[in-house]
Amino acid sequence: MALKKEIHEEEVSIISNGVRIEGNINSEGNVRIDGIVKGNLSVNGNLTMGEQAQVIGEIKARNVITNGKVEGKIIAAEKLRLESKAVIKGDIVSRVLIVEEGAVFDGNSSMNASKQPDEKKQ
Repeated sequence: MALKKEIHEEEVSIISNGVRIEGNINSEGNVRIDGIVKGNLSVNGNLTMGEQAQVIGEIKARNVITNGKVEGKIIAAEKLRLESKAVIKGDIVSRVLIVEEGAVFDGNSSMNASKQPDEKKQ
């Protein structure tokens, strides 16, 4: 069983440039987006977005690296990296935030130390 999990974490689902998806996406592994997604993304692995990528909706992933456009909330359980071409319009929650020079961010940020960023405190 452990071997299957290790292999599964290395797999990457790719949404290529020119592909447009309307609807929610759930993935147990890693995802790379170069196309357009209108809907929420829930990725248990890492999410990578290229320069042509556009997401309109909420993103939840372990780690997020984006060079594309996002309109919506981003929740990264571990790390969020906004590369130089990134344009983000929405709030972000992440344990670690890296913003490269040139990235545009319009929203609020919260650095949450818990492993579950959307977990409600009691």
